[in-house]
Formats: sequence, structure tokens, C-alpha cells
Amino acid sequence: MKQYQEFLKTILERGVKKEDRTGVGTISTFGYQMRFDLEKGFPLLTTKKIHLKSVIHELLWFIKGDTNIQYLVQHGVRIWNEWPYKRFIESVDYQGESIDDFAKRIATNSEFADKYGDLGPVYGSQWRNFEGKKRAVDQLHDVIEMIKSDPNSRRLIVNSWNPPLLDDMALPPCHVMYQFYVSQGRLSCQLYQRSADAFLGVPFNIASYALLTLMVAQVTGLRPGEFVHTLGDCHIYLNHLDQVKLQLSREPRALPRLILNPDILDIEEFSFEDFSIVDYDPHPAIKGKVAV
Repeated sequence: MKQYQEFLKTILERGVKKEDRTGVGTISTFGYQMRFDLEKGFPLLTTKKIHLKSVIHELLWFIKGDTNIQYLVQHGVRIWNEWPYKRFIESVDYQGESIDDFAKRIATNSEFADKYGDLGPVYGSQWRNFEGKKRAVDQLHDVIEMIKSDPNSRRLIVNSWNPPLLDDMALPPCHVMYQFYVSQGRLSCQLYQRSADAFLGVPFNIASYALLTLMVAQVTGLRPGEFVHTLGDCHIYLNHLDQVKLQLSREPRALPRLILNPDILDIEEFSFEDFSIVDYDPHPAIKGKVAV
């Protein structure tokens, strides 16, 4: 994952200080691209430990078309909790509950989860139920079928940026569009990410879309190709600078391998137990606070 280390260095060397929506402040630069050959290993960061369980469960949640965090918190995934919690503390029902108390209520109380756990029409909704002028479109299903029937198409695209619905989302999509590409029996994927939290978000995004590429390759009978990550606003939050410097002091280790259950040939049939990681030997985790 030397590509990622170079990405961090580029932001520090070329970036400028910018204010941002969260009020935390960033060092930011515009436009960057990384490429990962998925046949040479799974691009899971080794200079800090990445919580692969969260990556897998979030991706399965997207694929289901789900937008309520109840599934995530029931499986120990906390990455989306801050946004609905912020909305909850602004409500008349808030009685001083901590974010952990909030998550427990979401996990165990479906009525409460229905009221406060839904994020609006975020990624899963756009992937599986993109509202159009005449009908809703299941983009993920359609793109998989197109890969099988017309692999040379230049329209193998899934788009999460749906302007009329942005105000209804807890957070407008950061990873806004991905495109598949078939060549010589290999399936590649390019992601365009408009906003890239370099320390917390990008390692997670790399792993998630690399995993999606492996899954789609398997269900379409193709070998995995490249994951190409194209980023717009690339930024390091000012409260992550020490963590980034620590990470840059560490030497990347050999990439692990991710093994999928070969019997799964339908994207909707994957479950958490169908994935296993082999030879993952990361440096210790590095904590950082998410900017909401």
C-alpha cells in the first residue's frame, strides 16, 4: 500500500489550509488517482489495522438497499452512528443519552430505529432504487446483467449522486460514481470520490470497492482486474495530522488475500461468513475522531 502513503505525502506537500463544513479545518489538494492490481493482493491498509468486519457489513448493507443503521449497529458497526445521533440530540426526545445509549436503543427498538435510525436515500437506496422520471432503477442489478450480456459497454456505471434527493440524505454521497471495465477476462472498477477524508475514510473506501469488484467479478465469471481510485477534494483534517505522521513513519507490509466463497454466484446471496482474510499482518490501529 505504498500508493496510499504517497497519497498522504502529496496532500501534506501540495495541500493548502481550507475551512470546511464541519468547522474542523483541513489541508486539502484537488485531484489524485491510485491504482491497485487485485490479483496481486487485497488492498487493505497495513500501516494501521482496518476493521474489515465493518467494511464487509457496510457493503452488504449497501447491496441490500438498506438505509437504516439498525442492521449495522446490530452487527457491531458504528461508522454511521454520528449522523443520526446528531439529529436525535436536536429532537424533543433527547434526554441526555450518550451516543452508545443511542446505538443500543437503535439495535433493540425497531420503532425507535424507524424514527431515528434512517439516513434517508443514501448509497443503498441509490444503488438499488434510483428514482427516475418514469421509474425507479436497480442500478446494481442492471450493471451486473450488462457485464454478462455486453461486457464491452462503456455504460457500466452506478451513480449515487441524485441531486433532487440530496437534501433528504443525512450525508450527500462522498463516493459518488463507479464504473466497471472488462478486458481480457478481467473486471476492473474505477471509483470517483468527490470528497476524500484521507486518514479515516479513504482506507475504508479502498477496501470496500476492492471487495465489491471481487464480488461482481465472481458473479459474472470474470477474474479481478484493477481497482482505480480517482479522488476530487483530497483532505487531511487538522485534528488528524499527528495520526498521519505516525502512519507515515511505518513501513507498509505485504498485502493480505481475501477469499470469497466460490459457491456464491448471486450478488444478493453473499453473507458475512462468505469472506475470509488470509495473511493480514497490520501495524496497530490508530484512532481518530470523525468530523460530522
